[in-house]
Amino acid sequence: MRSLSLFRKAQDGLAAVEFALILPLLITLFFGVVELSMALVCRADVSTMVAAAADLIAQESTTTTSDISNVYSAAGTMMYPYYTGGSSGKPTIRITSVIYDTTTSSKTSGKVAWTCEQAGTGTLSPAIRNVGDTVSFNDSSGNAQAIMVANGSVIMAEVAYNYSSPTTQVVTNAINMTNVWYTKPRRVAQIPAPTGGSCNA
Repeated sequence: MRSLSLFRKAQDGLAAVEFALILPLLITLFFGVVELSMALVCRADVSTMVAAAADLIAQESTTTTSDISNVYSAAGTMMYPYYTGGSSGKPTIRITSVIYDTTTSSKTSGKVAWTCEQAGTGTLSPAIRNVGDTVSFNDSSGNAQAIMVANGSVIMAEVAYNYSSPTTQVVTNAINMTNVWYTKPRRVAQIPAPTGGSCNA
């Protein structure tokens, strides 16, 4: 009985046992914080990239497909270290000129004049934009925004990036991160379709 009582009162190794019990939870929590933080940083990079892509084109009076390719490259560098160049993990980038629709005279929508796209791993919605398609300008809540002016245009940049966690312990599936940015041309009312290549115009 004395030995049983001593065994019951013994606390040697109690901390080690408790640590072993909560260790899986701590490891999961650690990876969860790290992976979530990396995903949020990547999401911020996508937002920065789409704004930069639209802004670079909006500063031009005329463009070529070489200019568009340079914008793709410059925007892609903003995704480092998630995207380091090449075809693996490339972000999908689409740049579209939306012009004033004289038929509807709408300030909350326009029609596609031309569009250029870098194919990548991300998925955009809609998957394809064709010349003449109607584009509605909505905020993140889906409310229509009157940003078009008569005989004017809007440069719209869309980005989709397929983010995969480097550790995949908590975030196990890829996340399709998308963003859209609108800006108006600085120097001309409407930027002509890029010359020298195969943009849809």
